[in-house]
Amino acid sequence: MSLDPAELDDFLDLLRNLVREPSVTGAEDSFFRVLTRELQELGVKLTYYQGLLVAQGRDPDSLILSAHADRHGLVCTGPNEFQYSAFLAANRSEQTGDSVSEQMLGLIQNRFAGQRVQAHMPYSGTYLGQGVITRSYVCPYRNNLIFEIDGLGFLQPGTPVSFLDRLTRQNGCISAQLDNVVSVALLVFLFRRGFRGTALFTAQEEAGRSWRYAHAWFLREQIRTQRLIVLDTSPYPTRESAEAQHLVLRRKDASASFAPGITAEIGERCAALGITCTYKDAYVDALNETRVRKLSLGRTELGRLIAASNGEVSGTTVQIPTTGYHTASETASLDSVRAALLLLSSYIDAAA
Repeated sequence: MSLDPAELDDFLDLLRNLVREPSVTGAEDSFFRVLTRELQELGVKLTYYQGLLVAQGRDPDSLILSAHADRHGLVCTGPNEFQYSAFLAANRSEQTGDSVSEQMLGLIQNRFAGQRVQAHMPYSGTYLGQGVITRSYVCPYRNNLIFEIDGLGFLQPGTPVSFLDRLTRQNGCISAQLDNVVSVALLVFLFRRGFRGTALFTAQEEAGRSWRYAHAWFLREQIRTQRLIVLDTSPYPTRESAEAQHLVLRRKDASASFAPGITAEIGERCAALGITCTYKDAYVDALNETRVRKLSLGRTELGRLIAASNGEVSGTTVQIPTTGYHTASETASLDSVRAALLLLSSYIDAAA
């Protein structure tokens, strides 16, 4: 498996810049404008809808890729009170308790002490100030992570607060709040390399809403497909388990079975390119055979979209395995990043 080192460096430069831009769930507008500027330079057709930025190359029907653009962050909900944005009471109607994010709340509640954060205007992204998280805990009454922050007591309710994030590279890995800006960077990089299809950048995936915006677009355009490829990260408990494969695929999630044709095709391409892959649903099923409290298969954007469209829109996922999920130090191996670049670039080369 090989990739021009200069190309990898170019990708990491792009990712490094995107990581610095806030994109808190529910306040993604300023990040979408950053993406618009990046893609306008490439001559890509761009259309911005509520919760969705659509980028189309010269042959938009050739392949449709998707990645959610939001990242976990906080929202000021009262005097010096901050909550995890994805799990505000207003978003609970979209959450059923069996998503991976919801099940991990208790596990991640103590990871944020000392984390620097920055506040910004909801729409413009204008910088408002910085603070430091002194404490985070799950409120048993509101079933949400509550944060205590030193330095942002002046904020008004509704103000988004993002983790102050920087990309680091060490020991063959990269770290930042990678979910899911790494996939966004992959799509932008593909357009730089000549991708001619369509890319969907969705909002509010962490709140369980992104599938609605994507579904509305498919209905508006009257598009039916079994070849949608959704890019994301996939959490693992240790570096050893994460690095047991380059990429993670799925045959299903808790909502629906994925399209078998494109799933098998991706697996075959990986094998031909020397990319190792495993199936997350099989991994979870194997773990559950030894557990009393079963793990969820998770409810992904794609699974919700398949279920809502009665299978008229379907496809598969390609995920980069990571550790430190939903923190500002989420980590992925560079080998996995190279694998994702190679796999997706193979669709450009095949269409050339």
